[in-house]
Amino acid sequence: MDKRLTRHIAIIGGGWAGLACAVELAAAGQKVCVFEAARQLGGRARRVDAHGHALDNGQHILIGAYRDTLRVMRLCNADPERLLQRHPLELNFPASSFRMRLLRLPAPMHLAVGLLATHGCSLGEKFAAARFIRTLQAQGYEVGGDLSVAELLDRHRQTGSIRHHMWEPLCLAALNTPLERASAQIFANVLRDSLGGNRQDTDLLLPTTDLDRLFPECAARFVTAHGGEIRLSSRVERMECRGETLAINGEPFDHIVVATAPQHAASLLERHTETRDIATRLGGYDYEPIGTVYLGYPDAVQFEFPMLGMGVGTPGSLGQWVFDRGQLGGMKGVMGFVLSAQGAWDQLANNELAAALHGELQHLLGRTLPEPLWHQVIRERRATFSCRPGLHRPETRTPLRGLWLAGDYVCAEYPATLEAAVRSGVAAALGILFETVLSADTHAPPQTTPRSTQSA
Repeated sequence: MDKRLTRHIAIIGGGWAGLACAVELAAAGQKVCVFEAARQLGGRARRVDAHGHALDNGQHILIGAYRDTLRVMRLCNADPERLLQRHPLELNFPASSFRMRLLRLPAPMHLAVGLLATHGCSLGEKFAAARFIRTLQAQGYEVGGDLSVAELLDRHRQTGSIRHHMWEPLCLAALNTPLERASAQIFANVLRDSLGGNRQDTDLLLPTTDLDRLFPECAARFVTAHGGEIRLSSRVERMECRGETLAINGEPFDHIVVATAPQHAASLLERHTETRDIATRLGGYDYEPIGTVYLGYPDAVQFEFPMLGMGVGTPGSLGQWVFDRGQLGGMKGVMGFVLSAQGAWDQLANNELAAALHGELQHLLGRTLPEPLWHQVIRERRATFSCRPGLHRPETRTPLRGLWLAGDYVCAEYPATLEAAVRSGVAAALGILFETVLSADTHAPPQTTPRSTQSA
């Protein structure tokens, strides 16, 4: 590669956003150095080793519409076809007999037939849901105004079982924010790219391995194989940004990408006049927790489908989704429960929470289960920003020359998902590459006409 097109780029943060940025830049021949404060990569989507198992700090679901995530995985040799189980979208709530399963038919027939065949809701609710989707499509998925998801559903008469078992679980899974506080526009964007897309876009992609092996480990190998560096246990407390000079701990860089969580980005940005306004806005973000509870049962305990809905919308229930990890990663008897957003679950001690979920699982399956052999409770207090209406989202490029942002909060159209993180990292990388080419062209010496063709 032309040396004029090679830059030394620092990426602060080794989560999915920072690693996606690093992979894109390394693939383009750039010299990349990733600073990660923790001892492992992955950020808020990483492996946790406990009770002899490689668990995760959260049970993440991908969907077929996550094109950038799948592309970047392939780019760094993380094979999605091997590492992800692909299933048609299925919302299965055994306790209330609600079940919607999309068929492998061309869009939009897959959705129409799937809705019509849904069990556990009235015919009127099915037609109302179909009208709701058609209306959103006709409006280009622009809802207008700073509405909450609850207000949007009320406006379109989405009530009863279809609201409790379809729209509310999808909102919590995607936005990790309760309906009453969640942004209707961001929710509509998610529906546009999933239910409003082709049939494959709606597929569930369930990881068959731990989150480290799904992407971070492959990304790190790819970066180092292309001449980059991964520095673990390397916390960046401040950046030096003066005029044309960018440095971290005195080490110069041509570009710096801040790819940390919003609160950590704010602490770095507030030191510089040009980015102080961004830091102030980020400092005002609210956050939502996510709880993940693993119960280890004897190997014989298993489900018919790897993912079941629990008591969303049911007063007093705690669990929202439960995953049979034995069907996914081979950990027989291990069940992973997901508890999204603020709720009563976060007020219980770990032992109480595990016992309550054990009881809910027995009710869900309609049978007595053996007592769990072990449990593991993981609480991410600031798992995601609270995806509220009208939330200010910063741009990838900052007012400071050479300083960029990446992170799920930067991807303005999406909630805090893995796809949003990856998209933001890709956007930062493409911005740097474009600026690099533009700068090289601007400073290139004027071309001269070959001597053989010069006029006398």
